[in-house]
Amino acid sequence: MNKVPNSDVNTGTLHANSHTLIERVYFEHTDFSGVVYHGRYLDFFEHGRSDYVRLLGVHHHELSKGHYGESLAFAVHRMEIDYKGAARIDDVLRVETDRGILKGLRLTFNQRIFRDEELLVAALVTVVLINPEGRPRRFPAQLIERLGVSHS
Repeated sequence: MNKVPNSDVNTGTLHANSHTLIERVYFEHTDFSGVVYHGRYLDFFEHGRSDYVRLLGVHHHELSKGHYGESLAFAVHRMEIDYKGAARIDDVLRVETDRGILKGLRLTFNQRIFRDEELLVAALVTVVLINPEGRPRRFPAQLIERLGVSHS
């Protein structure tokens, strides 16, 4: 078996101001009727955000090891979700994540999940950086630069 180093694995496609990730709906994502359980969309959004920042060169293990000055982690602060349609088992979904907007301590992403061209779920996701004690921290300049975020 050929082993691929984690750093060489790219998931999704990075665009100028966004990221696209393709996800398939598996049995584990659905309820008894084969429809995606509403909470599972949060997983798809998390995958999209995580892979987006990873392709921008921001790795969670570097954050936690103090690469930006102190041990840090992203934490979801707020989510606004609009469910417009339902995905079903075996559907192929497209998770789109737009470049984040930084305002104070909060970084906000617009995310959408599509089946073909049909918008199924839209979310406005706000994240913060926290230290190991759970206290919010300002985004370090080097991290802001890497993320390429705009200031509001």
